[in-house]
Amino acid sequence: MRVGAPKEIKPDEFRAGLTPSSVRELKAHGHEVIVESHAGEGVGITDAMYAQAGADIAADAAGVFGAADLIVKVKEPQPPECAMLSAGQVLFTYLHLAPDPDQAHALLKSGVTAIAYETVTAPDGSLPLLSPMSEVAGRMAVQAGAHCLEKEAGGAGILLGGVPGVKPAHVVMIGGGVVGVNAIRVAMGMEAHVTVLDKSLPRLQELDSRFGGRLNTIFATYDSIEEYVVDADLVVGAVLVTGAAAPKLVTRDAVHRMRRGSVIVDVAIDQGGVCETSRPTTHSNSTFVEEEVVHYCVANMPGAVPRTSTFALKNATLPYTLALADKGCRQALCDDPGLRAGLNIHDGKVTHAAVADALGLNYVAAEDAVGGP
Repeated sequence: MRVGAPKEIKPDEFRAGLTPSSVRELKAHGHEVIVESHAGEGVGITDAMYAQAGADIAADAAGVFGAADLIVKVKEPQPPECAMLSAGQVLFTYLHLAPDPDQAHALLKSGVTAIAYETVTAPDGSLPLLSPMSEVAGRMAVQAGAHCLEKEAGGAGILLGGVPGVKPAHVVMIGGGVVGVNAIRVAMGMEAHVTVLDKSLPRLQELDSRFGGRLNTIFATYDSIEEYVVDADLVVGAVLVTGAAAPKLVTRDAVHRMRRGSVIVDVAIDQGGVCETSRPTTHSNSTFVEEEVVHYCVANMPGAVPRTSTFALKNATLPYTLALADKGCRQALCDDPGLRAGLNIHDGKVTHAAVADALGLNYVAAEDAVGGP
């Protein structure tokens, strides 16, 4: 199979879909690899490194999209990339289609088979291709929030951990999943006062056992979310509904009642965000102020640390990439129900129920679309 990796063109995105190690593995399995020139420059990988591993270097994106059977990316295809996709190709990347109808319609029109990293599932129900970037985003969320609380960044001028004699900041995590846990670890490490809200009692019990009395665990309802958000110095939105748009759990009224200079880091913004006041931002223009509260809503947070993120993502995606290349897309999907759960679009049909529901489109089960096991 011919596997291609174009250079990412989303603003402020520097990660790479393949590394030289990925190329070498694919070559060892008998596949051809085409990498766009400068695809790895944002993470310190040169064209020469890719070539030494066995890749052919394409001068531009058209050289990759025009030749590859399987296209491996990081972020969702941008409009110029969607225009280069064609029927019969397989696209393997993050998609986040629920809040992005334009991308969904472009992919449907292309006839491509689109497999989303964020909905691939493991046997235990976890999301193995989302978890590495969720770990990065969770740790970055507190780091970014701590900076936004500084006065020059528009915040209230609060040190996250306080000092002896002065209370620390109150950090509220909405969601206790992978993002939330990693954010909790960093916030506690910085000696903040931390509260996590989640609607799963077993999850709250697990977090209580893990962190003990240092963490305040609260069952999430609209009332409790409002109560704790209003009192927070830093709110981290860390809610995920697989494949679906994030629920709007923080109202504009609650944001209005927060203290001036408080901060919201909405990690869920790539699925639409958990706050009514959130809108996507970029790394080069990362914040805005709404209701006198600083909002950090960068939709590709791990892109700020692209080298760490690229290699972490490669470790998770490579086995699936090899399966798709070795077996062919249809057989790989039939053999692995977890990978099949990642199928969002196939041959002009939406094949993920949550995506179809969010976009108001007809849904065809992945098993029916590809022919079943």
